[in-house]
Amino acid sequence: MQISATAANSSFSCGQVFSARQFSSGADLPVHEEIGMPSLSPTMTEGNIARWVKKEGDKVSPGEVLCEVETDKATVEMECMEEGYLAKIVCGDGAKEIKVGEIICITVEEEGDIEKFKDYKASSSASAAPPAESKPQSEPAEPKEEKKEPSKAPEPKATKTEESGDRLFSSPVARKLAEDNNVLLSSLKASVAKDTKKEASAAPGLGYVDLPNTQIRKVTANRLLQSKQTIPHYYLTVDSRVDKLIKLRSELNPLQDASGGKKISINDLVIKAAALSLRKVPTCNSSWMNDFIRQYHNVNINVAVQTEHGLFVPVVRDADKKGLATIADEVKQLALRARDNSLKPSDYEGGTFTVSNLGGPFGIKQFCAIVNPPQSAILAIGSAEKRVIPGAEGQFEVGSFMSATLSCDHRVIDGAIGAEWLKAFKGYIENPTTMLL
Repeated sequence: MQISATAANSSFSCGQVFSARQFSSGADLPVHEEIGMPSLSPTMTEGNIARWVKKEGDKVSPGEVLCEVETDKATVEMECMEEGYLAKIVCGDGAKEIKVGEIICITVEEEGDIEKFKDYKASSSASAAPPAESKPQSEPAEPKEEKKEPSKAPEPKATKTEESGDRLFSSPVARKLAEDNNVLLSSLKASVAKDTKKEASAAPGLGYVDLPNTQIRKVTANRLLQSKQTIPHYYLTVDSRVDKLIKLRSELNPLQDASGGKKISINDLVIKAAALSLRKVPTCNSSWMNDFIRQYHNVNINVAVQTEHGLFVPVVRDADKKGLATIADEVKQLALRARDNSLKPSDYEGGTFTVSNLGGPFGIKQFCAIVNPPQSAILAIGSAEKRVIPGAEGQFEVGSFMSATLSCDHRVIDGAIGAEWLKAFKGYIENPTTMLL
């Protein structure tokens, strides 16, 4: 029996399901198939079982959903490709941190074979993911070498002093403190660093609750940490007058209402302006690939959406070629699926640039976003505010201004190129009718 993910398509070639056909053994088990945790995204190493749609003993047919898997990016349905029976669920509802390739269920071809798997337990060797099996095999000799010098390991770990025969070991800090306070090191005992986790959990007078991290939260944390540690960020900010943009939106939305379309938001106009700016300055639509820089022909804009499940970044593909009405409709549909935790990999993969807006929803004036690797730039949009500015003939007028900050990967985008992109973006925002040409 073969299993597939409904979200997998031709552009998502990394998805694979581990399964193996087993024949009768000493335990008189009939021919069966062990289905492993699938790899449903390029960065997925483990997943959770959100829930089983089928129960043990149920017949499964091609196209039917077997279970829902919570990956590192979204919750994805697994479908059956062949007929059979679900004989045993090895990892039940809510099972967490299941390694890719680890057995999650058993299927059989004959209904009469189901009962024989009532007490089935996956072997430790069968439960391991195939990619992980090769790692321990390549390191059997290393522990033997480490045993040759056991006495040298404790030296750097001593925080104060450590005696070995007549010799006294101490760190530079310990020696300095002892000298400043006229204390003999020989009168001190070595101390060992305490477990900070146990200390924190046992701290008196603190009330707290430990919230389990979802897969999306873990992956977001790891990717953002990797981004800040490995990508040389720099930031460029520009203020754009948005009076004409607001006026254009007020003129277009009645037409949208009359045609039954979705209302166009300021963020939709920002996405369109960003896409056109990327077409004008394609260097910002690139990725650092170590030996070369990959410049994309497609302009696919990821849009940051905050949900109770975590931060999602669904993608609007070819945003530079789409009209405002189409962008508005797609963004609202993607945001709805993100909040329902029903995004498919095709809904968020393949982005080349990201837009994050904390101005409209939260009133944040200005902020610096973290680059979303492997992309090289992300645009942070702040709120619009009214300002008094000089007008014609010595008079003053009131204008609305919006802050936009571009975070760049300096390996790909030089400062002048980032400034050129922001100049193009500002031009579209302050003269929005040019986006319609």
